[in-house]
This record gives sequence, C-alpha cells and structure tokens, in this order.
Amino acid sequence: MELAGTGVLWLLGWSWRFQLHGRAGFQAFRERGEPVIFLFWHSRILPLAHLHRNEGAVVLISEHRDGELIARLVQRRGFLTVRGSSTRGGARAFRGMLRALRSGSDLAVTPDGPKGPPRHLKPGVLLAAQRSGAPLIPVAAGARRAWRLNSWDRFLVPWPLARVEVRYGAPIHVDRELDEEGLERLARQVEEELNRLTDTVDQENPDPVRPGGTESGSR
Repeated sequence: MELAGTGVLWLLGWSWRFQLHGRAGFQAFRERGEPVIFLFWHSRILPLAHLHRNEGAVVLISEHRDGELIARLVQRRGFLTVRGSSTRGGARAFRGMLRALRSGSDLAVTPDGPKGPPRHLKPGVLLAAQRSGAPLIPVAAGARRAWRLNSWDRFLVPWPLARVEVRYGAPIHVDRELDEEGLERLARQVEEELNRLTDTVDQENPDPVRPGGTESGSR
C-alpha cells in the first residue's frame, strides 16, 4: 500500500506546472558551490520535494512514526535524510545538518515540524546557519486547486494538472556574533518573512468556491 501511495504521489507531481519567483537569489550560491538552507513550512513539503528532486539536497526528517513515510517519499526523489527534531534526536540531527552543509550539500528544513505549532519557527536551524555560515533561503509553495489534509499543518496536496506557485525569499545570513537573545529576535524575523511568502502564494492562489459555497480545498 505504501509503495502504491508514493507511486500515485509521484505521478501526481509530474502533472503539476510550476511557476517560480526569486530563484536567482539562491542560484548564485549554487554556481559558486556554496550550500544553502531552504526553509519552508511542513505543509508545503510535497510540491517542493517534487520540484527539487534529484538535486542531492539533505532533508531533516523527524524520528516520529509519521516521519517514516515522508523520509521514504523524499528518498525516492533523490534526497538524502538526516533524522531528528527538536523533541527527539536533536543533538544528532544538529551534527548531521552541520556535516551535510560542510560537505557542500544544500539542506532543507521544515522549522515547524514534526508536530507544530504550525507556521512557528523553532530556532535550532539558525544555530546550524550560524555555525556553518550557510544562508537561509525562505521558500513558499501554493496552488489554487489543492486538497488540504485533516492534519495539524493542513498538509497541501495540489490537484492533478494544478499550477503550483513557488516563491523564494532573499538570502538571510546569521551573524556569528549573535547571542541567544539576538538569535531569538532573528528567529521571529525569519518566521515573519516565511509567513509573508506563504500568505502571498495563498492569497494569489485562493481555493475556488464550488456551487453551494463549498471550498474545493476543504477536506
């Protein structure tokens, strides 16, 4: 059943049409061989995993049971994984993130995972950026026609043939001299920027309303 489910999602991804904004902001780092840290909310994993398949990025995945399916899903799309989260395996995950960045691999992190609260950034990823020198790249994805699962994060699954809009924010560098208080302030600023990008793609791709007032995005 799991293989069938991931196969369906794979075929679904091939039907999507992507519209990208701000890609040049991180491409310059790739051209210089410098890794970046992509940040996006947990609910947007699916379209972004398909878009960035087979690029060799390393994804931080929780050790919780619900992380197993996502880990297998992204591994079949050419990603490597680091397991752990703020609530389980945190020290091991941090070491894995640093190893990935120092080896030259991009890192992808959902800073509200694995259990939320949704769209609230946990600051651990800022420590990895500070220690490694890699810039943070906020990313948001949205689709006009999509299902929203009945999960804590309202997980986004675009419909077949949907147009998926992706927006990349400007690179954010973490000063090596920032103390704990400074990192917390920066975490809130990064959270605001990621929410701004996410709100932008959602506002530009609102759920259409079916006759009778039922949202197509309601699940």
